[in-house]
Amino acid sequence: MNGIQAFNTMFGVSAVLSGDVLSDLARELWEARRLGHTLDATRSDLPKTLGEAYEVQEAIVELSGLARCGYKVGSTSKEAQRLLSTDEPGMGVLLAPFVQKSPARIKIVPEQMPAVEGEFGFRIGRDLPWRAEQYSLAEIADAIDGVAGAIEVVGTRFSGGLEGKGRLLTTADGGVNIALVTGNWMKFTGQDLREHGVTMTVNGDLRGSGTGSRALGNPLNVLLWLVNRQSNRRVDLRAGEIVATGTCTGLDLVQPGDVVHADFGIFGSVVVEFEKNM
Repeated sequence: MNGIQAFNTMFGVSAVLSGDVLSDLARELWEARRLGHTLDATRSDLPKTLGEAYEVQEAIVELSGLARCGYKVGSTSKEAQRLLSTDEPGMGVLLAPFVQKSPARIKIVPEQMPAVEGEFGFRIGRDLPWRAEQYSLAEIADAIDGVAGAIEVVGTRFSGGLEGKGRLLTTADGGVNIALVTGNWMKFTGQDLREHGVTMTVNGDLRGSGTGSRALGNPLNVLLWLVNRQSNRRVDLRAGEIVATGTCTGLDLVQPGDVVHADFGIFGSVVVEFEKNM
């Protein structure tokens, strides 16, 4: 039984496209991420349902053979939803080699239209097992061990850039994650992140800025959404996993040679230098 078949069996998914077709797309998307190119965004074997899109994402994780270390949640701001032509958040699995500590050097492919987002990350301090009852915000906050500023580098492995890609292509493409760079982790003591400001500069020039409220009104709401979504799918969140909660600064395009700096005030700063993926 391959990863697609296992997913279908576990979650009772009845796919419109065959498992072999979805597996082929997953393999090509993984190669595009690994080798640095894009696929035709109008091809006929694209996912037709959200379930299929997550099947492709899960198959990519399996094909990579890489360790999982958490999740990124995207489309948590109205601006990001308008850009991607979606009306709901989506999640992607974070793979350990693509998560780094600041300062970091990241290889990017201009064809994939890479961009940076300044956002908050949470580190889970204890397991949150799946259950029938929905988790409350208080339970989620109590399970957080640490908080950090982060820069997520995003970009699409489908041709034409991020604009208008929609929920299905964005999800199938691993939440369009290229990399996540975190700052220093601080103990979470219930800090209110809703009005906490974040600014992004590229080569010293001010670009995006905003507050934690940009992410579903509160980064904690993003974590709550993720935990309950995974719980509904009978998936646990594990102690030590990290969750990136979506942009507070918008999306700022970058290219090789750029140096970006996200300032999170009392939470410190995150710095990334970009180079071309040869």
